[in-house]
Amino acid sequence: MQRSFRAAGLAAAAFGLAALLWGGPLSAWQGDAPPAAVTSYLAHATTGADITELGLNDETPADPAGDDARLAVHLSQVPDELPAPPLPELVEEHEGVETANAEQDCLASAVYFEAQGEPLEGQLAVAEVVLNRTRSGLYPITICAVVTQPWQFSFVRRGVIPRADRRTSAWRRAVAVARIAQAGELRLLPRDVLWYHANYVAPGWGRRLERNTQIGLHIFYS
Repeated sequence: MQRSFRAAGLAAAAFGLAALLWGGPLSAWQGDAPPAAVTSYLAHATTGADITELGLNDETPADPAGDDARLAVHLSQVPDELPAPPLPELVEEHEGVETANAEQDCLASAVYFEAQGEPLEGQLAVAEVVLNRTRSGLYPITICAVVTQPWQFSFVRRGVIPRADRRTSAWRRAVAVARIAQAGELRLLPRDVLWYHANYVAPGWGRRLERNTQIGLHIFYS
């Protein structure tokens, strides 16, 4: 009888061993529910836990070189030049009564007499035309010589620029516009724009030139 029980026990053990070896792979939690102690890698993917809670940054030293690299990338995205303030702000900052020299006085006078009733952009555009002429090689090289050149600016009489009323806000703005134009703080026109006229006249030379833009009552050409 003891031999029968012993044989039966050996047979059961052998059957269990065979099932373990040849029964195929078993999942970690085969059955109705996974054991409490078993955790799948998918559990981390769905918890939304902070990365430090997973132990991924444990004992990771700081990387100063990495910080420097990130700073370099940030600085590379900062523009070399910040945009200029709007024209009204620049005019308010630069307006005044006294001009720096005779050249600036001639430029401010051209703005005052030619465009004091125009928007600030129109006044700056007139100043830019005068400066463009000095650099063009087609006109005199100084501002005063450009402004007083015969048959160019209607306010000039026999080469003489009238004296503006320097007590007015129009003159103070003209001085500011002249300063801004000379400093190049804000440009409106390309450098090849050398001519303009009021939109209520139609000079014959306008048909031979390329129209660039109109600002206020003035049409500009290159």
